[in-house]
Formats: sequence, C-alpha cells, structure tokens
Amino acid sequence: MSTVLKNFPVPLVRLRRLRRNPFLRDLLRETTLTVNDLIFPVFLKTGHGIKKPIVSMPGHFQWSLDCLDEILAIVSQNKIPGVILFGVLDPEQKDEYGSQALKEDGLVQSAIRYIKSHAPEILLIADLCFCQYTSHGHCGVITKKENSRNGLIEIDNDRTLTLLAEQAVSLARAGADMIAPSGMMDGMIAVIRQALDLASFQPVALLSYAAKYASAFYGPFADAAHGAPQFGDRSTHQMDPGNGSRALRECALDIQEGADLLMVKPAGYYLDVIYRIKHAFPGVPLAAYQVSGEFAMMKAAVERGCLNEKRVILESLLSIKRAGADFIITYFAVDAALLLK
Repeated sequence: MSTVLKNFPVPLVRLRRLRRNPFLRDLLRETTLTVNDLIFPVFLKTGHGIKKPIVSMPGHFQWSLDCLDEILAIVSQNKIPGVILFGVLDPEQKDEYGSQALKEDGLVQSAIRYIKSHAPEILLIADLCFCQYTSHGHCGVITKKENSRNGLIEIDNDRTLTLLAEQAVSLARAGADMIAPSGMMDGMIAVIRQALDLASFQPVALLSYAAKYASAFYGPFADAAHGAPQFGDRSTHQMDPGNGSRALRECALDIQEGADLLMVKPAGYYLDVIYRIKHAFPGVPLAAYQVSGEFAMMKAAVERGCLNEKRVILESLLSIKRAGADFIITYFAVDAALLLK
C-alpha cells in the first residue's frame, strides 16, 4: 500500500451505513408514497355502451354512464380514495356559453348521482370549467372576437364568474364532495364559495387550481376531453411558466377568498413551485396534478424500452410528494396502486 493511502484519514461518518439493507432504507425514508395519496381522473362521454380508448393516453378511456361500473370496481378494489370527473361532449352539444355544464341532468351531474348511489365510499371531485363545453374551447365567455386572429383572446371575467357559480351549485346539488375550479378567473373562489354557502352547501370543499400554468404538457388531455381551443391559446388567464413568485400571490388570494385546498398544475416540471407554496402556506392542503403530457412521455419511453415502468412511475410520484404535495391527481393512479401492493 502506498504511503499516501496509509496516511489518508479513515472516514468517521459513513452515510452508506444507513443504506446498507432494504429494511434500514425503508425505516429511514423521509417521504413515503401510499395509495391514499392518489386521485384518479375519469373522462365521461355522452352516449351509451361507450368505452373509447384515448389514443394519446394508453390505458385510459372515455366512459359512458352505463359503463362506469367497470372503472368504479377498479378504483374500489385498489382502494384509490377518489376520482376527479371531466365531461366530454360531442361538438353539436356545445355552444359559446357552455350551457350543457349548467344542466341539472348534465353529464357530470348525472355521473355524480350514479357514483354516489353505486360506490358512495369514493371521494368525488368535480372539475369546474367551461373549456370542454364551449364551442370555442376556452374557459369562459369570449369578448372581442376580432382579436382571435392574432391569438389575443379576451374573456369576460365577471360574466364567466356568474356561470361558474351556477355550475358549482349544480354539481354540489348532484352530490359532489369537492369542487375544483380550474379556469383561473379572478375572484372565482369568492364567488363560488358565496354561491355554495347561500345554497346551503357549506360542507362542499373547494380545491382551487390556484397555480395552473399555460403549459405545453396538456396536449393529450385536450385530445381526451375534446377541449382544445379552436383559436388562440389560454395565456391570458393561465399562468406564465416563467413565473414562480406570482403563484404565491395567486394562492394567497384564493385562501383569502375561501379555498380549502390548493393545487399546482402541472406537477413534475413545477416541483419548485410546489415546494415554495407548501412552505409559504404549510397549513393548507396542497394537491399537484401530474398531467397528461407527463404521463404520455413516460409511457412512450417505457414502450421504447428506455425506462423501467415500475421505477419511473413510483419515482415520479414520490418526487412530487417530496416537493410538498399532500396528494396527487395522476393518470398512473391505478398502475401505482397495483405496484404499491
């Protein structure tokens, strides 16, 4: 042995001691992932006998109400605590104001009643927006359409708030446990909370998409929900991906207006935002949405043999929890539940 090695100091602190066997690693793990951390998105389709594959999202489908028993059984058997519901309409059912979203017998409203009567143990979260219901694919009432040629879409914020409040009460009346406004309209939480309380739906919780970014990772969702904008984009109401501090302001306003829970969307590319929000508002439950583009990219990499499916699913979800999310809306919910068993 050389003189240099003989004189080299022996490490007194050896952190590898804490990693030397799996039982010790499990014992000392700071962040854990369980099935109780997962919420499963469900796409509802008008019609009968429909279980239509979503091409860009392998393993996911659009479900008509009469076919929901299959997915409800999977959710219940895997002990996934809840689902978030999205409606998918045919083009002829849409109009400029998203009128179908307001109907007491609307698609999501009917699904809520069905699930409550057949699987009451499942937590029901209803997404609240208009993009899937409007003919133009935007999240509210559009004004100044002449600007649409230049991509400058203007939404009548306050008129949209009135419609959001009406839709929220309709969803609560159907039996939703939680309502998740996703349109990023100014003042939406205050207006919806007031409308719910006045209609005696004080127990219904509000999960605000407080930090929803104008992201490129929503592509497969637009395919799944048939909600892509017909012109322009949503940059006038969703957050700029370059802004982090602005998310804290959005969250502070939503808390002030009555939000019970907050959400960051997307998740994997905004871990810093999740971390900052959780540390700024530690007592407020925080969700993160692992969106369709994140799901589709990992699925594609797995199919090409580039990634190990089990490891990439669990690691991606664990990282979101480690950043500070209390629970995760993810298209991997069923896969992860099976792996966690």
